Amino acid sequence: MRPTSRKKMFWRWRHNPLRRPSDTAEAWIVLVTWIIALAGGVLAGQAADTAMQDSLVARRATLSAVSAVLTADADRTPVTTGDGAVWAKVRWTAVDGSTHTGLTRVEPASKAGSTVTVWTDHRGELVSSPPSATEARLQSELAGALVAFGTGGAVVGCSWAVRLRLDRRRLRDWETEWAQVDPQWRKKMNG
Repeated sequence: MRPTSRKKMFWRWRHNPLRRPSDTAEAWIVLVTWIIALAGGVLAGQAADTAMQDSLVARRATLSAVSAVLTADADRTPVTTGDGAVWAKVRWTAVDGSTHTGLTRVEPASKAGSTVTVWTDHRGELVSSPPSATEARLQSELAGALVAFGTGGAVVGCSWAVRLRLDRRRLRDWETEWAQVDPQWRKKMNG
């Protein structure tokens, strides 16, 4: 970095007869904004990551994997192009011993009587399978990153609003000072 560009970068911090108190205030606002945005973003992101991991672990703990039996042959071709699975009717026995039936996703052309693994909640009702450990980690990291960037962005946005008000105040002060100086300056120019 050249010395002249360093001087331009830190001009609000150097002693200068043209520097106003609002320039110093703006320099502090920028410094504090970056510190809070970075530190606050990292801390908020880590907290969101941890909370999401805890939530996914708690959800997985409330679910049970049980064996279910297909009650009818599954369709041969999937209706959608998603994961290639088809909906089929299954029957399973819940932890409390009660028998349930419902629809779940299975491989195409599965035969009646074949077993599949389904996930149930504490009432024995079908639920979607919980994310794997890798999927859960990815979800929690993405949530943490979104919260980190959101927090940092909110802090920078608030700083921008404060600096905008500061700029408006500087312009009002400048207009007031110019209104005082302009008549004297015009008199010298015309005289």
